[in-house]
Amino acid sequence: MEYITINGGKRLQGTVQINGAKNAAVAIIPAAIASAGVCVIDNLPAIRDVHVLVGALRKLGLSCQFTDEHTIKIDSRDISGSAITYDQVKDMRASYYLLGALLGRFKRAEVPLPGGCNFGLRPIDLHMKGFEALGAKIQIEHGMVTATADKLVGANIYLDVSSVGATINVMIAAVYAEGITQIENAAKEPHVVDTANFLNKLGAKIKGAGTDIIRITGVESLNGGEYSVIPDQIEAGTYMIAAAITGGDVVVSNIIPKHMDSLSAKLTEMGCRIIEGDDYIRVIGSPNLQNCNVKTMFYPGFPTDLHPQMTALLCKAQGTSLLTEAVFEHRFQYVKELLRLGANVKVEGRVAIIEGGTILTGAQVMATDLRAGAALVIAGLAAQGQTTIGNVKYLDRGYERFEDKLTALGADISRIQVDE
Repeated sequence: MEYITINGGKRLQGTVQINGAKNAAVAIIPAAIASAGVCVIDNLPAIRDVHVLVGALRKLGLSCQFTDEHTIKIDSRDISGSAITYDQVKDMRASYYLLGALLGRFKRAEVPLPGGCNFGLRPIDLHMKGFEALGAKIQIEHGMVTATADKLVGANIYLDVSSVGATINVMIAAVYAEGITQIENAAKEPHVVDTANFLNKLGAKIKGAGTDIIRITGVESLNGGEYSVIPDQIEAGTYMIAAAITGGDVVVSNIIPKHMDSLSAKLTEMGCRIIEGDDYIRVIGSPNLQNCNVKTMFYPGFPTDLHPQMTALLCKAQGTSLLTEAVFEHRFQYVKELLRLGANVKVEGRVAIIEGGTILTGAQVMATDLRAGAALVIAGLAAQGQTTIGNVKYLDRGYERFEDKLTALGADISRIQVDE
């Protein structure tokens, strides 16, 4: 079993380069199925979720070749299947994008219900309703979702919740629907826009991505093309928070600063100095972090995927802070692990009450999901003594060379192998 050990108290300093966005990559790779040509996708993060999806595409008969660590060539001209097994994608949630891509191109898809991190109910009923509105028939049996259609026809689809997954999945399927599809109350996250831009590069006709209403005019086929994935907003935010909690001075480069506005505003409110460039943000931490209140929201609000990391930071701020989770109802499972490090956090419903200014001390803890693992790393960077984090497999799902990048910034962090 692998663990990460951190000897805390080191101030982070230097420059860290951000990789391509996990949440965009895991949508764009399945979307390549919709192409009847060859797609070259670069700036992919070298993470576990990407390789799991590529493995699933290969099982469907696609030719997938990495030309380097971050670039893949996908040839979907000779795809031979439309079904994915549970074992192939059991550890990730974004496998549901295979439904929209296969349904759109072949009018049939058989994909297991999604797995991934467990932090509350995340139903895919909006995805199913969207597919049904396009004319598909949905059947769920023995943990498998089967979607079939004689043809797909454009429709007006209103999403009860601004679901990122449902927006992207329906958008991918609707590329091949006859006529015009309109998605109202669509999610606006950067990876929604990135997936739309990728599909448009292949010949799709999608307008309005990044707004409340997305309109898709159906096409008969998509060509191949080359595309570069946007930088990872959440990876960037994780390093920005790591700089803040250590009182560091870190330049987070290869990013889109606009995507970080909600976090930059909170770090400024807490007393950090934020300097923005065209493709970087410099975070200069404060020795006297101030408390603040945070509420997660859909983009452009504060991202739920930075919620656990922000809680760790607020543990070091002076005074009482409130963090409200408005997206997922059970995202506080990591709190019990922060308590082992000496944090003073109380959860009431969807609100964490954080009494800051406490001294964090190293302990043995376990990651409960991807972003919870990142929060424990951040807390360990600021804790006195040694912190040992288990379940690091979660971190590998979304962070490329996490320990190496932190080491380059001055952290005392390493990965160790221990016999179970």
